[in-house]
Amino acid sequence: MHRRWILLSLLLLLVFIVPTLAQEEGPPQVGLRPDAPTYALHGPYWVGTQEFVIEDAERPIPLTVWYPALNPENKEESVAYTPIIKWVTMPEGDYTVIGRALRDASPDAVDAPYPLIVFSHGYAAFPARHAYFPEHLASYGFVVVAPDHPEHWYFEGDPNRDVLQITADRPRDIVRVLDYADSLTGSGGMFEGLIDMDQVAISGHSYGGYTALAAAGARYDLEAYNTYCADVSDDPAVSEVLFCPQIVPNEVELARLAGLDPMPEGLWPSMGDPRIKAVLPLAGDAYLFGNDGLAEVTIPMLAMGGTLDTSTPYAWGARFAYDHIGSQQKSLVGIESAEHSLFNTPCNDELWMLDIGAHYFCSDAVWDMDRAHDLINHFATAFLLDVLKGDAEAHAALLAENVDFPGIAYETTLK
Repeated sequence: MHRRWILLSLLLLLVFIVPTLAQEEGPPQVGLRPDAPTYALHGPYWVGTQEFVIEDAERPIPLTVWYPALNPENKEESVAYTPIIKWVTMPEGDYTVIGRALRDASPDAVDAPYPLIVFSHGYAAFPARHAYFPEHLASYGFVVVAPDHPEHWYFEGDPNRDVLQITADRPRDIVRVLDYADSLTGSGGMFEGLIDMDQVAISGHSYGGYTALAAAGARYDLEAYNTYCADVSDDPAVSEVLFCPQIVPNEVELARLAGLDPMPEGLWPSMGDPRIKAVLPLAGDAYLFGNDGLAEVTIPMLAMGGTLDTSTPYAWGARFAYDHIGSQQKSLVGIESAEHSLFNTPCNDELWMLDIGAHYFCSDAVWDMDRAHDLINHFATAFLLDVLKGDAEAHAALLAENVDFPGIAYETTLK
């Protein structure tokens, strides 16, 4: 009888101890949905987040950083982001965005240095607009730095001046972000030794996708751009989303703001940074560069976009970038029937969007947001593991014969 009680006690101990040990090994390996593909499952690292500011009297740039973190107390990854709202007519309110990270957690330096991903948000948005994405990348051993570009919604200011200014400023912001990341990981920096500045990629959504392509070395071809704008001049909706009314009459001013006087003929000089080794535009605007300007980009690229996008039409964004970029390694993920906001944080994590009637900006009419985000995370993570970490299994996951998801149109040059 005594022996039986001992055995029963041991079994009870195992019931309680084994789950505890499993929790201490790392975060739960789950996706947003039970049917999440391989690289949509949470990675092996806990995720930390901190905020910094690149100080400058004229153009300070707030930053949000996500990174592999320590979690000795096994806390739940839960954080509230407080974004800077750039729509100047917004009333006071609670604009919290809920994320899944550990605020100010200590970095996990065991496997450092980690590759760096710079993420550029959409026009007049903010980094937490896409929080699920950098959080997920950090869980796979990347440091993600997202600038909060100083700008506001152009319809509420001078539409010409605002578009021109951010078009010129954003690529320069990326150079400053890379310099700041270098100081963070340098001797005496807050993240000393954490970031691998030799393995850097850039991503971005919408005008953040434009920013990513420019930083990757795409060059303006305004002669081609003028031709595009003339071709769509009879369709005001398309002309507006291509920024034709703002840029075409003001090319000289755009050149001046970009530090180019007189305005160049032919392709403009590159605004790219040679530290960037891969580019990942999400519904990114590509039309300013034209065929020849995109051909200047030779680093690996993965472009994603919704095929029914009305803000950055697929034909002028993801499809256009894939068709004309000069990269030998390139892939295209077309999310069929999806709209522009598919890449944004879902409404249930930023309920204030519903309060102001902005449901469009946090949902999709066709896709379940969790399913879409699982797929976005899967493709992006596999791509970055492949090009920045040389992961053979991730590379294999992106081969055409291994990509078979309903609603996904996929093309690649990968072998």
